[in-house]
Amino acid sequence: MLPQEAIRTKRDGGALDAAAIRELVAGISDGGLGDAQVGALAMAIYLQGMDAAETVALTEAVRDSGEVLDWAGLDLPGPVLDKHSTGGVGDLVSLVLGPWVAACGGHVPMISGRGLGHTGGTLDKLESIPGYSVSPDTATFRRLVRDVGVAIIGQTGELAPADKRLYAVRDITATVESLPLIVASILGKKLACGLDALVMDVKVGSGAFMPTEDASRELATTIAEVASQAGTPTTALLTDMSQPLAPCAGNALEVREALAVLSGERRDGRLLEVTRALAAEMLLAGGLAPDREAALAKLDARLASGAAAERFARMVAGLGGPADLLEAADRHLPAAPVLREVRAERAGYLRRMDTRALGLSVVELGGGRRAPGDAIDPAVGLADIAALGERVSAGQPLAMIHARSEHDAQRAEHRLREAIEIGEPPAEPPTLIRDVIRREAS
Repeated sequence: MLPQEAIRTKRDGGALDAAAIRELVAGISDGGLGDAQVGALAMAIYLQGMDAAETVALTEAVRDSGEVLDWAGLDLPGPVLDKHSTGGVGDLVSLVLGPWVAACGGHVPMISGRGLGHTGGTLDKLESIPGYSVSPDTATFRRLVRDVGVAIIGQTGELAPADKRLYAVRDITATVESLPLIVASILGKKLACGLDALVMDVKVGSGAFMPTEDASRELATTIAEVASQAGTPTTALLTDMSQPLAPCAGNALEVREALAVLSGERRDGRLLEVTRALAAEMLLAGGLAPDREAALAKLDARLASGAAAERFARMVAGLGGPADLLEAADRHLPAAPVLREVRAERAGYLRRMDTRALGLSVVELGGGRRAPGDAIDPAVGLADIAALGERVSAGQPLAMIHARSEHDAQRAEHRLREAIEIGEPPAEPPTLIRDVIRREAS
């Protein structure tokens, strides 16, 4: 089918068969389709949507547009597993989960991204570690996945190249918010990693990517169903992002928090609870535990023994970072020169947070990008953030701002005060894990 006829079919509300979709995606990947045609196709999909079969076909075509990793030649003793999050504030789950699952016998080739809008990026966090390379050669990546069990890196040019071009066009044609295109973008890259199973963390709340809980639930369900139909068993968790997941937001600050969890210094909190739940689902999906209770017991034992921390340290050293990061984090991780404590102006309960605004305050401090290519200040951010439902007295600390200048700190304090509502009566903290959606491969 000629590209323009396929675009016309979709524009007019018709369904495209798998062969037509493969031809279109091949044209996106190899340049056979011009930017105008790619933009027209994206707009047609945005306006008309895609049915389930079309979405599966689009996802598989994006997956197959480049290299699909094959781990068979490495004789791995355990399953190849991964997790993906729709992003949030203070969401450093990947830094803890990857080595934790590796310590339990999984192999985690985690292809991660950078910050987008108000959300932090795993690669930006890891690059706050001096020397850490997010772009190793293929041999190093495969060796670490085999020997350490985990490697967290950035997307290579060989994986799902169609997605890179399609996303760039979507970004400038106001077609980002299309469910089929979102699903194909997320899964095309993940499924190209040759996974035995995938776990998704789909956020809900004021800091979530999707605007409503219904939209987040639809995304989670669609991802689980499409991935399973494409051959990869997938579990999706709906988790709360009505407040930062960790009590901090900012790249080096979040690495410090990850080290605190891995070392056992931090033994509770929302971050640990969500990470533990996601990790348990990964062990179950990979056949590394017979049931949830056994999975949680195995995870707790590996964390307490220091095995998870040891995997993180080996990964960091294997990708060029300092070998003694666990023992000497303060020597290696950057620190901001200005600290400002923000105190409550009145007594009451923390009733609401605009989590997106808190994320944007980190961006304004320099911890994120206003435009592609902007340099990031890894030292800045927010720490010791109070939790929803907490009772505070007048003068009690709400957060600590880490800034490059007094001016930046003052601006961040203003945004933070506007983002937090203190009052009466008490507000119940939101449910952290809203639902679990499991789908087997078909």
